[in-house]
Amino acid sequence: MSSFRQIPGLFLQPTNMVVKNSSGYTDHIFDGKEEQMIKVCAYLEERGFIPKDLVKNEVSWFYGNLGIDDVYFGTETFETIANHIMALYGAKIFAYTKNENEFDINLERETEEGAVYIHTSRPGVSQSQGPQHERRIDAKYLDGSSTERAYRLETYRSHGNVSPSLNTQLRCYFISKCDFVVPNPTPEEETDIRLVGDKTFLEKVTENTLEIYRDIIKLALNRTGPVIEMFEVEGSRERRLVLAYRQGSTQSFFSAMSDLYHFYDMYSTRKYVEQFSNGITVVSLYLNPLPNSDSAPIEHTIHQVIKEASLIYCLPTTPLQSFFQTGKLSVQEAIYGHVGWLFAQHFLNRLGNEYVSLASILDKDNPVHVGVLTKIKKKLRTDTFTREYLLDIIKMYPELIHLLYINFAMTHYINPRAAALEPSLSYQRIQTDVVLTDDELLDKIKRTTSNTHEFMVFESFLTFNKHVLKTNFYQPTKVALSFRLDPSFLPAIEYPTKLFGMFFVIGSEFRGFHLRFRDVARGGIRIIKSRNKETYSINLRSLFDENYALAATQQRKNKDIPEGGSKGTILLDFAQQDKDRVAFEKYVDSILDLLIVGRTPGIKEKIIDLYNKPEILFFGPDEGTATLVDWASAHARKRGAPFWKAFTTGKSQELGGIPHDVYGMTTRSVHQYVLGIYKKLGLKEAKITKFQTGGPDGDLGSNEIRISKDRTIAVVDGSGVLCDPDGIDRTELRRLAHNRFMISQFDLSKLSPKGFRVLVDQQNVKLPNGQVIDDGLIFRNNFHLSSLVSAELFVPCGGRPESVDLSNVSLLLDHNGKPRFKYIVEGANLFFTQEARLRLEEAGAIIFKDASANKGGVTSSSLEVLAALSLTDEEFDKNMQVKEGVIPQFYQDYVKEVHHIIEKNAELEFECIWREHRRTNKPRSIISDELSLNIVTLNEDLQQSILWQNVPLRKAVLREAFPQLLLDRLGLDTLLERVPEPYVRAIFGSYLASRFVYKYGTQPSQFAFFEFVNPFFAKLSDYTLG
Repeated sequence: MSSFRQIPGLFLQPTNMVVKNSSGYTDHIFDGKEEQMIKVCAYLEERGFIPKDLVKNEVSWFYGNLGIDDVYFGTETFETIANHIMALYGAKIFAYTKNENEFDINLERETEEGAVYIHTSRPGVSQSQGPQHERRIDAKYLDGSSTERAYRLETYRSHGNVSPSLNTQLRCYFISKCDFVVPNPTPEEETDIRLVGDKTFLEKVTENTLEIYRDIIKLALNRTGPVIEMFEVEGSRERRLVLAYRQGSTQSFFSAMSDLYHFYDMYSTRKYVEQFSNGITVVSLYLNPLPNSDSAPIEHTIHQVIKEASLIYCLPTTPLQSFFQTGKLSVQEAIYGHVGWLFAQHFLNRLGNEYVSLASILDKDNPVHVGVLTKIKKKLRTDTFTREYLLDIIKMYPELIHLLYINFAMTHYINPRAAALEPSLSYQRIQTDVVLTDDELLDKIKRTTSNTHEFMVFESFLTFNKHVLKTNFYQPTKVALSFRLDPSFLPAIEYPTKLFGMFFVIGSEFRGFHLRFRDVARGGIRIIKSRNKETYSINLRSLFDENYALAATQQRKNKDIPEGGSKGTILLDFAQQDKDRVAFEKYVDSILDLLIVGRTPGIKEKIIDLYNKPEILFFGPDEGTATLVDWASAHARKRGAPFWKAFTTGKSQELGGIPHDVYGMTTRSVHQYVLGIYKKLGLKEAKITKFQTGGPDGDLGSNEIRISKDRTIAVVDGSGVLCDPDGIDRTELRRLAHNRFMISQFDLSKLSPKGFRVLVDQQNVKLPNGQVIDDGLIFRNNFHLSSLVSAELFVPCGGRPESVDLSNVSLLLDHNGKPRFKYIVEGANLFFTQEARLRLEEAGAIIFKDASANKGGVTSSSLEVLAALSLTDEEFDKNMQVKEGVIPQFYQDYVKEVHHIIEKNAELEFECIWREHRRTNKPRSIISDELSLNIVTLNEDLQQSILWQNVPLRKAVLREAFPQLLLDRLGLDTLLERVPEPYVRAIFGSYLASRFVYKYGTQPSQFAFFEFVNPFFAKLSDYTLG
């Protein structure tokens, strides 16, 4: 057996893929059919709906002429069959009275164990109205199939028409719950099809089909996306497609495939969906050309179906599906239109010249002005173009989608490369259509649309086309669509700091971005979930802005390290809130499609790359992804990425990672700022009252509890609110932190009479002071703003971005205008807006913002990356990978050095901010930003300066910048050989820049830098003399 591998833009004539002309399953013969027919006739005669002299004829026609498989007769009772015959007879009478040549009949029976559907069906036509049985089957049985509960499907088309006078056939679906031989196979058993298969399937399948399925399952187990194989049928034009993919990795795929082959004038005689307990689904389609079709021959069109199946797998259904079903758009055009719709939702310029004028008038340094502008911006972007309004406009002009798709495809479609290879149908379609230049296309859009809004929508499609540098849209196998965009289209008025790179990723369960401010950049990947539709709409509208703000914060936070700031976000669709792992895997794999040069024909091929430079991204853990980064690293290695060791940080220790939570890396930095405040003000930690968001179940929250000795009076986490004005029992709190339990598991007997706990799912809870809490979720979300809690210290260790902004910051002030929290060390990213921070500082609070306080995690991750880049695979395996609980000595020593570097960096920045505040009286939040800006700017300048060209000086700096342990183990020369030069250059620049700014502040004298570098030149003399 061999399989066909499709090349984008090309196809080869298939060879050596012929199977015998049989179903591939043993025919089901129901021995009791004659006896059943007698019972059915008797039942019908007794009911009297069909004249007695016609009963036998109708029953004989139903049993003998329609070609219904014996599976049906062996499964259904004679009463059910009789009722189906009556329904069929009634439908024929109704059609006759209406003088119609066709009629509709829909018979169904659904149970927990399976279902039977029988409906009239015209070959090659999708159901866009009515019951839409295949979509129901997808939603109710196939999409949710898993190793714990799965359903197999057999479906057949009747051979004959329902009546000699009516041109209508029946389609029968039989769905049954799987009963696996081995429900939970071991890794050794998961490739044995006789163990992982369903018992009914194994009884019916032929040896040849078993072999085909066995081979494709083995491929699917080692592939993230679908595997597709095609077979010719001996002595026939029939083609059989066999597709395998992981259960739960796509939705509505079975019905969407029907739409796909119908588009190419094919129909199916049989279809099977088989489930296996190793987590694989196999779909078999028996496809034939429609008689008298105007379409290209099936010998050609089948290859289009193969190629476009990967697009269908990525996005089985879109709001433009009807245009594809009715033939107005091809599958590529419909999915392209969907991508353009999503792009317009995020990037259509909705603010206008009025906003620009207002922004230029207002004072950007005035927090009130900034807050007003932010509110206006959000309102304009929400009210002007809703998702529904955009979609309505797009649906009005399918011809523009077609032309814009051609514009996109002419750049990114892979052209035929040899005369012996015949162009595919989709490539031929592009070549035969009129190809417009960008200017001509823009003029066409102006002449076709009827108003400014419509023009703006389709202009955004053209903006998208112009800025796509590379995409996996035409990659033969993929699990989600990814686009590397040139971010220069972003308006500077909204996004003043220019991005270096942008990835836009779209899957059937999610959409996401990855943004970075430098070529060498690192940041976490965050999964965003939504509790309800309103929250989803809010998350959707703010997705890109939140991602940009998080990456910008990371950029400021990364001032001490070589990597610039980046961040990735994955927004789960509202109906896919349980698909976080699936979405993450698709996000990572589709981005890898654009980072790794494809070299496997028909699977991963070389794509059109307008960026034309190597790219490496460094991913880290964030909300919802801490347990997933191991998979990302292993998957990058499996796909042959040379950078796999450094691809993700926060990995498990078995893979050489340095877990932030295990070693309290972020807390090391945050707590240094807390201790710094205590030291400067002469405070005793044990007497300080503290409020904390982010509970004992989280990384930062649990470590903050374990490392501190204060009197914590309130904790807020995902489960609710825990508060005790007398101080929460420290022993019980540490028990929760040690076990990573939420406060929902707090022992309430440990609370004082004044203490209380309110969980998010509780209602009408009475507090000790008599107040009644109507809704626990609302109470939890707003508790940080409540007058019920006041403390000397507030450490946000978790919470949504912008939890405190200009609209609610006044709630953090008491009736005298004094802050309810004297000292705030911002552990969670973006918990406060800058305007809110400045308002609190004006009121007298001491605040250290996120970009300064919580950089311990990024420092640890950077040093983890450096170790991965410095060590060979063998050295990394020996020195950095924990095996069977045994931690290598090098690893232990390296963690200690990481701790030291984190604490030193935090101390240097804290002292600088404190000193600059005393000197200038500027708000600390502003000073933090100025430090970041100065360091980042100086870093870039130093990397391109003559100082870098001075090799002896470069080495003198790097001897201080590299961790001493790596220098002792490998030596500087070896490090310089192994670590990529752009990364070494970034180490050089970031070390010099950060140390200089921390020592001399934001306004150094003209001679400060000379004084700063002079000791390095002195060391050169020492080296020379030595």
